[in-house]
Amino acid sequence: MKILMFGRGVIAAAYGWALEQAGHQIEFYVRPGRAATYGNAIDLDLLDARRRPQGRRVTGKWPVRYRESLEPDHDFDLIVVSVQHYSFPAVVSFLAPRVGKATVLVFNNLWAEPLAAVEALPADQVAWGFPGAGGGFGDDGVLRAALLPVVFMGTLGGPPAGRAQAVRTAFRQAGFRLQESTDFRGWLAIHFLQNAGLHTQSLKLGSLAALAGKPRNVREAILATRELLPLAEARGVDLRRHRRDLLPFTAPVWLAAPMLAWLFGHFPPMRTVMEAHANPEELRAVCRDTLAEARRLGVSVPRLEAAEPYFAAENPV
Repeated sequence: MKILMFGRGVIAAAYGWALEQAGHQIEFYVRPGRAATYGNAIDLDLLDARRRPQGRRVTGKWPVRYRESLEPDHDFDLIVVSVQHYSFPAVVSFLAPRVGKATVLVFNNLWAEPLAAVEALPADQVAWGFPGAGGGFGDDGVLRAALLPVVFMGTLGGPPAGRAQAVRTAFRQAGFRLQESTDFRGWLAIHFLQNAGLHTQSLKLGSLAALAGKPRNVREAILATRELLPLAEARGVDLRRHRRDLLPFTAPVWLAAPMLAWLFGHFPPMRTVMEAHANPEELRAVCRDTLAEARRLGVSVPRLEAAEPYFAAENPV
């Protein structure tokens, strides 16, 4: 399969490497002028946990191919879009006249209504997923990230069609297990809210990594997430369909908080994701947009409101 990774972000680079290792042809679309800045290789320091829980460290220079233009008659089979949720509208506007015959995999957080977010794209050419990976590019340009064994896939109702099945096959060929949801709209909303709850504390502490070994702060993050769940219901999400995903936040907090705090600090792939994360604005934007929606819908979210000084755009702490 010929695959275009849109941008050269953490997720695009990590999964681009994994998909190329499985035999797929990978290129990156970058903005004009960026290819020369990036150079012809990505410095990798990956923890690959697809086959062993503790992960296998992969280091070295990975030669890559960039393109700075995209014509409608391109021959890509798949375009993988993994960008910040606030950048997604601009990406869709760019791709709409250039999608060609490719399938577009939406592979990032989304807070807008999914169908509205992709309405400019051909409906039968859109597939839905979410990465099980994370990390960041350091000041030295090295990508430090972890690839977890699970990739999340879903539909907005019903079974996946042919294009979506082909996407799933590509990821399975690359050694990933798939976790499916037929209510991916709800899954995306809940994941976004879980992030907002977590970031009430990570922003307070100064980083995601600081949550490791701090069960009191993790407890507050869990309680903040619980307060946000009525917001999902106010948006029409049936929480009963997502019990498994909600378990870390609905289990007794005296049990869940120490377990999560331990995992954040002692499970190598999770520790890598949290220590390497390098985009605090992403965390602030998730909280800001969640709070704006809660106020619009009249949902009480006292813990998120209390954390507002840490993410308010006009008065960052």
